[in-house]
Amino acid sequence: MSQAIEISVTSKYLGIRQQSQDENVFVFSYTVNIHNVSGQALQLMSRYWLITNGDGEKVEVKGDGVVGEQPMIAPNETFSYTSASMLKTSVGTMEGFYYFSDNTHTEIKIPIPVFSLVVPNSLH
Repeated sequence: MSQAIEISVTSKYLGIRQQSQDENVFVFSYTVNIHNVSGQALQLMSRYWLITNGDGEKVEVKGDGVVGEQPMIAPNETFSYTSASMLKTSVGTMEGFYYFSDNTHTEIKIPIPVFSLVVPNSLH
């Protein structure tokens, strides 16, 4: 059932935030659209993100649901949410997967395609 869900992500640079007296971070938002193309309702149970900055440093993020929700997505419906990520560098990537549950409580792992977090004009 790997084609049960279609995922698209767009990211946006929000600016620089001072973390400490001598450290700034680059702040990005990302909007995820999760479209259920299966014939049954699916519930998003948990997420896993691998965030990689421009220096190759990796951070893993795991947790229940997304933005405090474990949404039930009906067939042919789309659930969208926006969240944020902070990087030490002006470029990076995110990728991962969601775990969904169907009406028989079968767990379905859906990959989230890699997407870029890039400050405009930072890549030549």
